[in-house]
Amino acid sequence: MHVEKKILRMKLIVMTKSTFFVEEDKIISSLFEEGLDNLHLYKPDSEPMYSERLLTLLPQEFYSKITVHDHFYLKEEYKLHGIHINDTTTEAPAGYKGRLSRTCRKLDELKDTKKRSDYVFLQNIFDSQTNPNDTQSFTTEELKAAARQGLIDKKVYALGGINIDNIRLVKDLGFGGVVICGDLWNRFDIHQQTDFKELIAHFEKLKKAAG
Repeated sequence: MHVEKKILRMKLIVMTKSTFFVEEDKIISSLFEEGLDNLHLYKPDSEPMYSERLLTLLPQEFYSKITVHDHFYLKEEYKLHGIHINDTTTEAPAGYKGRLSRTCRKLDELKDTKKRSDYVFLQNIFDSQTNPNDTQSFTTEELKAAARQGLIDKKVYALGGINIDNIRLVKDLGFGGVVICGDLWNRFDIHQQTDFKELIAHFEKLKKAAG
């Protein structure tokens, strides 16, 4: 009997730019309207009032698709999707019971971290397109071996240098999702542009590639 293998679509996560900018709420709303699964609100070293302001500019219907990396009280206040901890060791806030994700930087961290998380990011799959200090941490052979061992699966999302050219490779390796940052935001100049049609069109291509 022939059993057809079902190919699942990878989750598509967009991580915000690390800084706030004028058109951000409009772009984020448009991304959700075009089918974005989950936005990670990542604004390191920023005051919480700026994240609150951004959230209030977004339609409430999108709050359930937003995950915060800092100022975790926002999760409850705005009924967001969950919180993300940027390492494998920091404890979740006392009494926290909601969705939790984490970032791993080593393959041997995956097994234990997956047990304690709804999903995990594996960082530096490729060279970062936003931070030159974040360079590729694993060879393709190392990632294939990790997939064979069951370390890479649907709960592991690829982070770092993901773009339209390598997203298919990531899918073939068995990752459950991808985290997009530079490949998207580099297509919009926050100082010069107000028209973000090119960015949205590129998101459509990424979504199709992840499908």
